[in-house]
This record gives sequence, structure tokens and C-alpha cells, in this order.
Amino acid sequence: MAGLSIAGQFDRTRLAVAADWLAVAVAVSLPWSTSATSILLVLWLLALIPTLEWADVRRELVTPAGGLPVLLFLLGALGMAWADVTLLERWMGLDSFFKLLIIPLLMVQFRRSDNGTRVFIGFLIACVVLLIASWVVLIWPQIPKGSLDTGVAVKNYIAQSAEFTICAAVLLHCAVEGARGHRWMFAAASLGLALLFLADIFFIATSRTSLVVIPALLLLYGEWQFRWRGFVIAAIGGALILSAAWTASPYLRTRVTGVWQELEKYETERIRTSSGERIMFWTDSIRFIESAPLIGHGTGSITEMFRKAAAGQSGVRAEVSSNPHNQTFAVAIQLGLLGAAVLWAMWITHLLVFRGGGLAAWIGLVVVVQNIVGSLFNSFLFDFTEGWLYVVGVGVAAGIAFRERDAAHAGAAATISKT
Repeated sequence: MAGLSIAGQFDRTRLAVAADWLAVAVAVSLPWSTSATSILLVLWLLALIPTLEWADVRRELVTPAGGLPVLLFLLGALGMAWADVTLLERWMGLDSFFKLLIIPLLMVQFRRSDNGTRVFIGFLIACVVLLIASWVVLIWPQIPKGSLDTGVAVKNYIAQSAEFTICAAVLLHCAVEGARGHRWMFAAASLGLALLFLADIFFIATSRTSLVVIPALLLLYGEWQFRWRGFVIAAIGGALILSAAWTASPYLRTRVTGVWQELEKYETERIRTSSGERIMFWTDSIRFIESAPLIGHGTGSITEMFRKAAAGQSGVRAEVSSNPHNQTFAVAIQLGLLGAAVLWAMWITHLLVFRGGGLAAWIGLVVVVQNIVGSLFNSFLFDFTEGWLYVVGVGVAAGIAFRERDAAHAGAAATISKT
């Protein structure tokens, strides 16, 4: 029996190690391939689940950080009951919520494992390769690629800009910390790489959402590190960086000023434009929410609501969408203000998890703020790449932060016991 027990423990140890490396593989694949990420996630779950202790899972579920994502999923599952759409549409609507169940599992995994940093290193390396690929397909556009967007090798410019924004923000923190520790080569390398990521955003392929996220992250970092003085310095520095980018990049100016041109074309000529459609979708979304404010129209009802709104219309007004391009609206249409309240409670709780210092806390803050700000203009949490960026980023960073706090509490308790 002792031999079986030892063998079983050995197998669980090997599975735990495999689960850690599979989590790294998920992070590496995320910027590149939806299919590979999906397959690796299944393999990761198969390796992780046999290693879990119910007590550890329950500990995370009873906390707001781990429990609120699960509560939002449960509301989505319950919302299938009152949706006036087909069963297939209900299941397709619930599919957007499933990834939230992974957050507490990642918290458990990396609260006990010291390999969480490798997940972020793997993601950074994957994004560096993607950065190189972005320049390659820009210089040699005849090279086959997996995207229709200029300067984007795979997926789309929105996902690439989101990934590069996260990397740049984290690398700028590494540069500051390197300078504080007089590690000048590390600081210079981190700063140089961060600027390359920003250059790609400003000069090659930018999501206009990222142009809102970047100033928000700069101001957040200034306040997070240096309080109000840092906020002022970050505001001045950010203004200088954005002014220089605005002056040097005709592409950036075109992307920004294009918003007003698109709105004008939509309003005066009724021409379909990205900005004009967003206004239309947001206006319709507010009406949908007003008609069922408490619990919404049910899970999977978004497309049907836009279909009804477009019935009998012509031109751009006849456009049917499955995405209101706002995360709060995407939840509230289906689950009402109750669901929206849980969504925002989750976001706020995750912000509070990372109120401490350290690299993991900053990564967590970057991921959460990027998702919140980006979700004003997109349904980031329900999108594949941006949604998994949030789940993996928050889950792993929170696990690391909890592990560090547990170690600090254990050290303090040991010190007290000796005195």
C-alpha cells in the first residue's frame, strides 16, 4: 500500500509539472493560433485536474476574486432558461462564459507552483517573434500570412495591438526596476524592446482602442509607483510620447482623425463605417436593456435582438450583429443589470487583488485595466484572444501574488514565534 501511495504521489507530481509547462505552452500559442490554444487548454485541464485538492479549489471559490467569475458563468447558464431563442443559440451564448471557470483553477495552480513567471516569459517571447513577423510581412507583403490586415502576420490588428500594449507596459516597468537596481543593460534592453512594441502600434498596425488604453496605463503606472507626483510625471511623459508619435506617424494621424470622418459619413451619407456602426449598436443596446433591465433577454439573445431591430429597416440600419462592441452591454442584454453588476464587481475585485507591489501585481493590473478600457469599445471578455489574455493573465498573476503573500505571512509568523 505504501508503494502505491508513493507511486500515486509521484504521478501527481509529474502531472503538476506537465500542467505547468502546458500553461506555458498555452501562453506561447495564444498570440499565434486559436486552434493550438484550444487543444493545449484541453491537455492542460487533463493534466491539472487530477492534481487538484478540493480544499484548495474551495479556498479560491469562496473569495471574490475566484468566486465572481464562476458566479457570472452560473448566471449565464441560468440565463438560458428565459432566452427566447433556439437551444443552439443559447449554447453558443453560454460558450462565451465558459472561460471564466478557468480563473480560479489557475489561481490554485500557481499559488502552489513557482513556475508562474515562466508563463509570462513564454508569452513575451511569443510576442517578440510576432513583432518580428509584423515587420517582415510589412516589408515583404507577398509572404503568405494568416491575416488580411497590413503588418499583421496572424489574427487581426486588434488582437496584436492588445498583446503588444501589454508587453510594452510590463517591459517599461522592468526598465524602471532595472534602473533602480543599477542593472543598466537590463533596463536598456527592456526599454528598447518596449519602444519597439510601441513603434509597431504607432506606425504599423494600431487598434484605436489601444490608443486609449496606453495613456490609461501610463497614468496608472505613475500613480501606482510614485503616487500623485508619478501621476503628473506620467501625464507629461505620456503627452510627450504621444505628441512625438503623432508628429512622426501619418498612419497614426489617419487612424485617429478617421473616427470623425467615419461618423460624418455614417450620419450624412448613411455609409457603413466602423465608428458609425458602433454608435448604432450602442444605441440599440441601450434600448434592449431598457426593455428587460433586471435579468435581460437571456443567454444567446444578442443576435436575435439585433435581428428584430433590423427587421423592416434598410441600408446600414439593416445590419444584424452578434456583438454590441461593449462588454457591459454584451452582458446586460443577456443578463440585465444583475449580470452587469457581477461583471463590474469581478473587474473591481481583480483590480484590488493587485494593489500590492511587484512584477506579478503590475502584470495583473495591466491585464485588468486593458480589458476594462478595451471593453468600452469591444466585447473583449467574450472575444477569444482578448478573453483568454484576461483569464490567463489574471489567473496566473493572482496565483503568484497569493503565493508571495502566503510566503510573507509564513515568514512573519515564524518571526513572531521565535520572539
